[in-house]
Amino acid sequence: MTPQLQQAIKMLQLSNLELTEFVEAEIEQNPLLEHGEGDGGEAPASEPDPAATAMNGAAPGIAEALPAAQAGDSAPGDLAAGDLAADAADHWVTAAGEDGDGSFDRGGDAQPWQSRNGGSDNDDSSGIERAASRPQTLREHLVEQIGADLPDPVDRIIAFHLLDQLDEAGYLRSDFAGDLGGDFGGAAERLGCPPERIERVLARLQEFDPPGVFARDLAECLALQLRDRNRLDPAMRILIDNLPLLAARNAAALMRLCGVDAADFADMVGEIKALDPRPGHAFDPPLAQPVIPDIIMRAHPQDGWIIELNADTLPRVLVNNRYYARISGAVRSKSEREYLTDRLQAANWLVKSLHQRATTILKVAGEIVRQQDGFFRHGVPALRPLILRDIADAIGMHESTISRVTTNKYLATPRGMFELKYFFTSSIAASRGGDAHSAEAVRFRIRGLIEGEPSQETLSDERIVELLQKDGVDIARRTVAKYREAMRIPSSVQRRRDKMLVL
Repeated sequence: MTPQLQQAIKMLQLSNLELTEFVEAEIEQNPLLEHGEGDGGEAPASEPDPAATAMNGAAPGIAEALPAAQAGDSAPGDLAAGDLAADAADHWVTAAGEDGDGSFDRGGDAQPWQSRNGGSDNDDSSGIERAASRPQTLREHLVEQIGADLPDPVDRIIAFHLLDQLDEAGYLRSDFAGDLGGDFGGAAERLGCPPERIERVLARLQEFDPPGVFARDLAECLALQLRDRNRLDPAMRILIDNLPLLAARNAAALMRLCGVDAADFADMVGEIKALDPRPGHAFDPPLAQPVIPDIIMRAHPQDGWIIELNADTLPRVLVNNRYYARISGAVRSKSEREYLTDRLQAANWLVKSLHQRATTILKVAGEIVRQQDGFFRHGVPALRPLILRDIADAIGMHESTISRVTTNKYLATPRGMFELKYFFTSSIAASRGGDAHSAEAVRFRIRGLIEGEPSQETLSDERIVELLQKDGVDIARRTVAKYREAMRIPSSVQRRRDKMLVL
């Protein structure tokens, strides 16, 4: 394969955000490329969006990539990645799998894409106001308490050293906690103070807010919180010291060790569940990385679906042919001319590759939406079995191309955000003939059966098989067990023990 074809294949696998980083690197090393937004210079600041909608007709496969443009083929002016799609007819995906008549509705003026929590990219709130309303961090909260409760300068130095060893959940880091769990010798040597003093300062820090902070393990964290509530009695201490038995739901052994009856034991378990095993997260919650959709899907007013690439995350690139025309007349040596021609070919190839990537992604996404129309209308139970070959045969592309397109790409739908890989599931035969069932839809049914269990009863895997077979799903018990374990649902025996603890 040529380097250009390898580049085109690589671009197919990238998400929009990864593609932006790739394009930035190309702009840095190619003087004929520039950002499509424009900066008021010689290059025009506006150009059509890259292929933002599905297009009529067959898009070329990646193996049919266009050759690089020759230097003499480009007319004066600027070539934009979106220009190649300017004359393409837009269409929407209908439930019947037919294209629309070309009348495309973008829903009025362009609107910034909004996340599911209501946020958008044009929030104009003041940065100063956001900074003033920023919640206090765990470290800031503890520093205030150290300054107020530890007047001795040496104790403060020890306290700040211990503070530096906290993780985001409020625990002393495991390597440092292991040292403190012994004779405090290692920490004492580093700080140059008696081990007893470190132990005394740590005990004082463990009284700070939030309760449970500066614990060395989960048992100590829970014990500190129970002590703060004045509930660390001998029976509760035994329960805390036997957390593995509690995790195994061995209620009989725990009641025997604690010397309590079933009612008292249920109350004790309820108190444990009310505690916070990660007290630090109340101040510094772990940041969830937002998933940015590469493709956006919405309902069409005339039935069907509208599919478009997320223009907010697509890089826009211009090939500045005016700049090329100006400097090409000034070159003197053969090497300079060859370099300039090579840069122009590379720039034109990048623009065409971006266009081809857009059309290929939209073609694949459009076919996925066509074949999974029932899911978008009725939910997971209507999800169809689907494999890469089904899409490849339908749109005339190779399976490897479909695999690359669906890698690390997310589709924003009226039902939420889904990775394109989500829509590919294996099939499970029907017990009475008819259409096969999607494995994901069967997993959804299994979860629904278990969540709908009566409070006094648990469904065994055998019973779930019987219920599914009544609904026309031909499935084996070991398959039910495999799906249940993949969803992290305990066995019927474990669930029965859980219900006993609750009762």
